[in-house]
Formats: sequence, C-alpha cells, structure tokens
Amino acid sequence: MIPKGALDGLTILDLSRILAGPTCTQLLGDLGAEVIKIENPKSGGDDTRGWGPPFVNGVDGKKTDLSAYFMCANRNKLSVSIDIATEEGQQTVKALAATADVVIENFKPDGLVKYGLDHASMLKEHPHLIYCSISGFGQTGPNREKPGYDLMAQGYGGIMSLTGEPEGQPMKVAVGIADVVCGLYSTIGILAALRHRDQTGEGQHIDVALVDTQVSWLINEGVAHLTTGKPRPRRGNEHATIVPYQTFKTSDGHVLVAVGNDSQYARFCDYLGRPDLAEGENAVNANRVTNRAALIAEYEAELAKRTMADVIAGLEARKVPVGPVNTLEQVFTSEQVAARDMKIEMARDDVENGHVKLIGNPLNLSKTPVTYRHAPPRFGQDTDEVLGKLDKG
Repeated sequence: MIPKGALDGLTILDLSRILAGPTCTQLLGDLGAEVIKIENPKSGGDDTRGWGPPFVNGVDGKKTDLSAYFMCANRNKLSVSIDIATEEGQQTVKALAATADVVIENFKPDGLVKYGLDHASMLKEHPHLIYCSISGFGQTGPNREKPGYDLMAQGYGGIMSLTGEPEGQPMKVAVGIADVVCGLYSTIGILAALRHRDQTGEGQHIDVALVDTQVSWLINEGVAHLTTGKPRPRRGNEHATIVPYQTFKTSDGHVLVAVGNDSQYARFCDYLGRPDLAEGENAVNANRVTNRAALIAEYEAELAKRTMADVIAGLEARKVPVGPVNTLEQVFTSEQVAARDMKIEMARDDVENGHVKLIGNPLNLSKTPVTYRHAPPRFGQDTDEVLGKLDKG
C-alpha cells in the first residue's frame, strides 16, 4: 500500500504554468495533496510542454508532449483541459474551487479579474480558500505590470551582478533558480496559511513575487552591501569572505576546496607541504581574505603539481572539505544518488520503455514520506475523470 502523505486530503487547484508555480504544486503533490492542473486547450497546455528537445517518445516512436522541462515539475498532478476564457470554463473552475483547499496562479496582477477568478472574487465566494498569486514583481509597486521570467528576475534582483568571472559578463545561474526558490517560498506560505486556517477557519491571499524571492537569497552578499554601502564584485568561483574556498586546477582536472575554519586551513597547508602559508597573520581567515591574491597564487602553484585523486585523498585524510566537479552523468550514476533515491522512474505505458526518469524529492519524512503516485500527465488526460466527479457532486 502507498502510505498517506502529510497533506493527504488536501486539494490544490493549480492554474499555474512554466516553473515557479508548478514547482510549488509538485512539492505539495509529493507530500500527498491531490493537485488538479488546469491547462488551456487553445495553447496545447502548459507552455513547457513544447520547451524541448528533449521529449519522451511514445510507443510509436514519435515525440509526445512530455518534454523534459515539463516533466521536471509536473508529477503527482491530474491534467484537466479547461478554457477559462469561456463562461462555461469559468463556472467549472469556480465549482472546482468550491471543493479545493488551495488555488495557485501565476497570471499578471489583475489578469484573472475579467474571468471572475481573481483572489478577491474567489475569496469572497469561498472564504476558506488559500489563494496564492505568483507574479514577476508582485501585486503592488511600480513594476507590477511587468512580466516575470526567471532570467529577468536574476538580472533585476542582482544575482547576475555577483555571478561570473571578474572580467567576464554578468552570468545567470544555469537553471531557473529564481523560479524554483519562488516556488519553495510559495509552498512555505501555503503551509503557513493552512496552519492559520486550521486554527481560525479563515482563508487568505498570498502574494509572492519572483523578484522579491530572488532578492531574499542575496543573503550574505546582499547584507554585506547594505552594511558597507559598496558594490560587491564578481569573484567567479571564489568566496567573498572565505579563503581558500573555490575551484582549483590540478594536473588532470579541477577540485573544490572549501576551508571553513582556521584549523582546517592549517591542515590544508600541511597537505601542500607549505606550513609557512599558515603562519603569522595568514593563520586567521580575515587576513587571508585581505591577502587573497598572493595566497591563491601560492595554492594554485602547489595544487597544479598534483592529480585530482591525490588532492582529494590527501585532503580527505586531513578532514579538509574537498570534492570533484561532477558531470551530470557522474551525479546520476553515483552510489550516493542511488542510496538517497534522488533518481526515480515512474511508469507510463504509453511511452517508450514504459517509464519516465525523474529527479527524486529530497525530503525524507519518517512518518509521512513523499510518494510518487502519478507520472507527469499528458495534456488533458484526466479531464473526464475529474469533471465526472464534479458532476456527481
């Protein structure tokens, strides 16, 4: 038997698409909630169904609407085809909302008012609802009308000014991290609102902005700027306030060295055969940061003489944090990923090989574990089932 998740019994009405909203609703689904994903028949569903290649092929060898991008954030959901631009579609969504606990959407602010599906209208009719709105800049402020995409959020929110080589271009993070973190914050907000409803019976509106959440994870660099009032430079793979904490080239590849305290640093220098580098003022991290350029040149010269395997073995033996820069192939074939169930397969009898491969959920709950009940759906595959239950009342 599949164990019941912590959110078993909750119903999520998902009007979101792309990545931020779907990240949130997939997480809620993994935790046991039923997620009803509303997709637009005029566009063929969620935009990301067409964001490929790669796509999963059907049993006939032809590509399906299951792109890798779509599948990354849409398991444990039921796909229902509804055109919310029609009066019939609007009434159907309202009927589904009456039976739901949470509504989540990522239209532009006020974009659902003309359909009567905005938060004010829905909460007035269904005051028990938790209604979560995700947008680029939020429901207020001078930029509220601007569209929100991960790339724009990374640029506007400042992370690109910190990412990349010092003399290179500002650089985005390789994956849609602003979307993903926004989805995680939305999940936290929804869980907090559900807790409040448990205590009071009240629903509420949650306003989450892509740019707000991106600004929130500027963390130490953002606070350092607020503290000093000065720009923060790009440092490539170096750390702003720890030395050494970066990639280093060896004779046959690259390693990561993350010296987190001064005792680790002394052991690092012992491995290099350069105890002199840990003497005097350089024994203290703050001084190493000041003397960064000269010290890193010394580390680079010593490590370039050694192989990756020698560096990793030598530093691990001294309990200095060190590791490789893995390719995705190395990640997903590692014993660690296998042991932690971070690569999963979900059955689908309409695709080649009879299953799709996905990334697992990292939450490990001892009493209410995550479950993988529904593979990412084909467009509209659950329409009849979901609406049939609605008709039966």
